[in-house]
Amino acid sequence: MHWTRLVLSGSAIAAVIAMSGCDPKSSPEASATSPSAAASPAPVVSSAVAPTEDPATTKACGEMKKDIKDNAAKITKAKKIGPPAGNIAVSAQWAAGSAAVIAHSIGASETVSTAADKVQKEMMNLSDEYNKSAGAKPSEKKLEAAIKDLNTACAAA
Repeated sequence: MHWTRLVLSGSAIAAVIAMSGCDPKSSPEASATSPSAAASPAPVVSSAVAPTEDPATTKACGEMKKDIKDNAAKITKAKKIGPPAGNIAVSAQWAAGSAAVIAHSIGASETVSTAADKVQKEMMNLSDEYNKSAGAKPSEKKLEAAIKDLNTACAAA
């Protein structure tokens, strides 16, 4: 199980590193969410980004919020698979989302980076919990609190 987690986490990190070199302006942004994402009890991410003095922090906040929203949609889709294969998919997606958040926090202000680190850790904790058993249904309350802290840090930056 540890080997699987290592391989999945490593693959997710490699994908994030590969994608970090891509120009996000080269493709049009999708403004609509999928129907499965709309029905999901996913964490709420505010879409408003307060103007900040630091353009790197503003960019990081926008990218992290998009990552969290995209990850929530993918988690919802993976949960529909059902245990035990679904739990592996959910665990891998939490790890991938975690890697995306931490990768986009690079260059942000210290406050935003600290808040992003909390989000990343909670995502990895959820990944670990889904790996523990086929019947796992861990609470996302700590993640929701961490996302709220990230939104607050982004608004104050």
